[in-house]
Formats: sequence, C-alpha cells, structure tokens
Amino acid sequence: MFKSFWGSQEQQAQPHPQEIPTESWYPPSVVNSPSSSRPSTPSSSFSQRPADRPESPSHVSPAEAAGIIVLLKDKSVDELRKLLSDKSAYQQYLLSLDQVKIQNNLRDELRKETLQIARENLEKEPRIMELRNQCRIIRTTELAAAQERLNELERQKVETLKFYSPASLLHRLQEAMNKTEEESESLHRQLLDREIDIGAFVQKYKKLRTTYHRRALTHLAAKTSLTG
Repeated sequence: MFKSFWGSQEQQAQPHPQEIPTESWYPPSVVNSPSSSRPSTPSSSFSQRPADRPESPSHVSPAEAAGIIVLLKDKSVDELRKLLSDKSAYQQYLLSLDQVKIQNNLRDELRKETLQIARENLEKEPRIMELRNQCRIIRTTELAAAQERLNELERQKVETLKFYSPASLLHRLQEAMNKTEEESESLHRQLLDREIDIGAFVQKYKKLRTTYHRRALTHLAAKTSLTG
C-alpha cells in the first residue's frame, strides 16, 4: 500500500525529461537528473549509455561535496526542483550561503584595496613625471659637466703617476746630473779665461761637484734598487 502510494506520488510529481522547459539555464546533466532526493539505484545509473552522458569535469572535492549535501539535505523535493528550474531562486539561495558571503566579502575588500592602490598610484603620477624631468635635466646638463670634470681628474691622475714613476724620477735625476756637469764645465772655462778669481771658483765649483756626486749616488742607489 505505502509502496503504491509513494510510487503514484512520485509518478505525478516527477516530470518527464521532455517536459522540462526548453529555456532552462542548467546543463542537460543537471536538468535531466532525477528530482527525487533519494539516491538513484544502480540500475538507473547504468541505464544511460556512456556515449550519451555529457562529459563535464568535476572540480568539487569530497569535503565540499559533503558540505553541499549537508546544506541541501533539509530541502524538500519541491524546493530542490525549484532550485533546478528557477535561476533567480537558485541565485538567491546561492548568495545566502555563508561560504559565498565570505567569498563575496573578501572579493569586495580586495576590490576596494585595489582601487585604493590605483588611486594612490594615479595621485603619485605627477610627482613621478616631475622626478623624471629632473633626472633628464641632470643627465643632460649636470651629468655632462661632472663627466667632463671626472675625465680631467683622470687625466691629471695619469700624468701625476707618470711624473712620479720610478723611471721618470731616474730620468729627471739624470738630467739634473747632466745640468750640474755642464755648469761645472762652464765654471772651469771661466777660470781658464780669467773671468773669475780663484777664490770664487773654488767655492762655486766645490758646491757644484758636491751636488753632482750626491745626485749620482742617489741615481745609482735607485737604479740598483729597481734592477735588484
């Protein structure tokens, strides 16, 4: 008796798949599913050939599926049928879920933060342009002058290092020795030509020869140090 009663109720309440409105926004796999809240029997699940089943990838984890079942287990058959056939009812029910509310609130917060960051970046744009112009001016004027000054200092450094290099010092010391030798010879000719008295000659000649030999000893010591 109860079996025939429930069977007649289900036959009256369950619409034929062909009677589903053609304007339904759900995919065929959802629209053609049984409206009863009872799970389908193995015979009904295998009655449809594999080639006739629409292939839709599932992204729902077991934990999420269990949560969805908990939310829908208290719904009546009519309420479930309305969710399947009425898009506005489905949307309203979806937005009433706590998980969806949390996601929407998080989305709104991220959107507000993104807009705030965008506004701040737009407000900084004039300052950024000003700094770019200043950098361009510095690069074309002050940087050019500084580069020229740097090149001049580099040239002076090279000349200074060259002037005080050991080879340069030895060369200038040799030139000073030659100059002292020439002065000594000139002073000696003055004495022979009686252009200078003997007292002045001795004093000057002694000073020149002392300077010459001091430079000669320094030159010899430096040259020995470099070659050794």
